[in-house]
Amino acid sequence: GFQGTGRQATQTRASTLNLKACSRFNFHSPAVCGPARPGSFQTRRNQLDSRYPTGNYFSSWAFRSDVQRSRLVPVSAISGLVVASAAASASPKVELKPLKWKEALASVAIGLAIRFIIPCPEGVTLQAWSLLSIFIATIAGIVLNPLPVGAWAFFGLTATVATKTLTFQQAFGAFTNDVIWLIVIIFFIARGFVKTGLGDRAGYLFAKAFGKTTLGLAYALAATEAIICPGMPSTTARHGGVMLPIISSLSRACGSDPANGTERRMGAYLVTTVLHTGGITSALFMTGAAQNLLCNKLAGSIGVPMSSWGSWFMASCVPGLVSLAITPLVLFKLFPPGVKETPDAPQAAAKKLEEMGPVTLAEKIVLGVMASLVVLWIFGPQIGVSAPVAGMLGLCALVGTGVLSWQDCLQERGAWDTLTWFAVLVGMSGMLEQLGLISFIAQAVSSAMAAASMPWYASMAALHAAYFAVHYLFASQTAQVGALYVAFLAMMTQAGAPPQLAALTLSFSTNLFGAITHYASAQGAIYYGAGFIDMKTWWSLGLAMAAVMYGVWIVVGVPWWSLIGLIPK
Repeated sequence: GFQGTGRQATQTRASTLNLKACSRFNFHSPAVCGPARPGSFQTRRNQLDSRYPTGNYFSSWAFRSDVQRSRLVPVSAISGLVVASAAASASPKVELKPLKWKEALASVAIGLAIRFIIPCPEGVTLQAWSLLSIFIATIAGIVLNPLPVGAWAFFGLTATVATKTLTFQQAFGAFTNDVIWLIVIIFFIARGFVKTGLGDRAGYLFAKAFGKTTLGLAYALAATEAIICPGMPSTTARHGGVMLPIISSLSRACGSDPANGTERRMGAYLVTTVLHTGGITSALFMTGAAQNLLCNKLAGSIGVPMSSWGSWFMASCVPGLVSLAITPLVLFKLFPPGVKETPDAPQAAAKKLEEMGPVTLAEKIVLGVMASLVVLWIFGPQIGVSAPVAGMLGLCALVGTGVLSWQDCLQERGAWDTLTWFAVLVGMSGMLEQLGLISFIAQAVSSAMAAASMPWYASMAALHAAYFAVHYLFASQTAQVGALYVAFLAMMTQAGAPPQLAALTLSFSTNLFGAITHYASAQGAIYYGAGFIDMKTWWSLGLAMAAVMYGVWIVVGVPWWSLIGLIPK
């Protein structure tokens, strides 16, 4: 490097400045650069260019600093900076992945057709009609998949604000929904199962006990969910906090992981089975879901006799238990797992448990927190602690003890993605109800029923079909109950349907359609976020299983309800 003090250093620095100027502008002037010396100029020019690459801010700064100090730094001292700056100056190659234009245009075209081609019905505001068009376009895009679900939902959210259909506050209102945040928190808590290995241990224990066949595992999981269902009305907590961690760990233990593209091996079938049997168990018990209690309360508010826990179970037990028994088998035929028999799984699971050794302190902490959460989810309402608040307390405990870090939560991409798309859909469907579109649909159905002059059982069946179909516009079962339950119950009773039968069957239906879409229920959003089932499969299976479930509840339920006196002879 260049070194020197006093006059020698000054001359060296001046020479360096002149030579750098000559080399930068690619000329040699004897007046500026001094007389040319064969070989020496080109050598020093190459040295300077390697030291201070032309056009690089950092090397220019280093050059200015270098020549202004009384003692020049060695080349070796700055070589690291030059290499780093050269690497930083190289632009990274970005691979562009734009949206799928055909699918995007098709989705937008559907929304535009609703908004500008189909006339806005009399009695519906233009704002409500515009929001419906954006909502349908958003749903169409989620199905056609021009972008990931969260990204397309954000496009729809942006459209509501950009077109002034909704204010910013209205569009983002559902982002403060407590149930949605419970879903997010449950994703975080479930990460604790994975991180500590407790989930793997639980999965191996299940495989050891029931792992000889995939169908046997499905029945064991369905039975587990049915056992805890009556004591835990929060379906979000029940499925997200208890069932999903077990299913995920069990699936990974058996070599089925969405991250590796092996979800169809076992996990997708188990998730689908527990999702659909969960809707049945929710209908089976009055305390199986929060919306059941709301249905019972609303029925009493219009004079329909309220059901007790026992009378509810009496009405639901036969069709519910029959459908619960056949659902894993039906799905085994419709959506078979890649691996159907695993005779060596119990022995392999036992060996894995031996390798894991005793339960660690971190596992004990997660187990203690989860046990406390289950207690709070069951008894919390009696002491004023809601399910979301209980989840928040559990997450704080895991972060506070160091089991989870905040970085773990930030890296849980499924949680943040679910927060985005589910909040968007819940917010849109809620605003459709506030703007009067849902009540308009209910009135239109009522008028059609009155004009048709059908017998009460035909009217009741048609109203159930309409109640089912309209759930494609709802991202919450409880929201639909609040918006439509009383109206549809009143229409059924006015048509001559037995009041208590109408009240109970509407309640059952509210639970049975909780899996028709990935946004139809909170537990649906949780399972979709786990990545085991793709959108197309979810919707097609949801519709097929809904047909099976409604068929069972009609074929088995009607004779049973006649036998116990709900249907008069």
